[in-house]
Amino acid sequence: MLALVGMLMLVSCNNDSGYAPKPRGFFRIDLPQKAYQIYDSLPAYRFEYPAYAQVTPDFRSPDQKNWVNIEFPQFKGSLHISYKKVDNNLGVYLEDAHTMLMKHLSKASAIHDSLISDPEHQVYGLLYTIQGKGVASPVQFYLTDSTRHFIRGALYFNIRPNNDSLAPVIDFLMKDIRHFIGTTEWKSAVK
Repeated sequence: MLALVGMLMLVSCNNDSGYAPKPRGFFRIDLPQKAYQIYDSLPAYRFEYPAYAQVTPDFRSPDQKNWVNIEFPQFKGSLHISYKKVDNNLGVYLEDAHTMLMKHLSKASAIHDSLISDPEHQVYGLLYTIQGKGVASPVQFYLTDSTRHFIRGALYFNIRPNNDSLAPVIDFLMKDIRHFIGTTEWKSAVK
């Protein structure tokens, strides 16, 4: 009997059972088809935005007619767009954009910039991608024509930042941000 118990113990300790703990997973993210529509309700500029997004006035700055948020409800994200009229003060706006970017430096593991240059539409600027697990705004940019218009944009999520798990959404929205940049056109009358 003792031999039988010993043999059962040896057989039951076999590691070839096929069981292995599963790594922690994340929810599947369904990404919609890309489709865009024009937004031409602002006095200073127009752009295209995704059909699955909503453009809303910036409720924090109701007196700023050219400030909007492009809301992505499915992803709990917003692209905050602020606009300033340039009047020999472009350097101040560029420094402000740089200061806002540097606020993420303590959480960033890398910051990459891409030059924006569209001479046909007089749209110039920089696009920043900010990498790091706890970065609050993984994408920021500014656009200007250097003489009359200045736009600053920043992508935020209404959840605790975990950009490792948000990476597919950030990559998906990055294409929409690039589309916004590529379709931005200045209007001649600035109000």
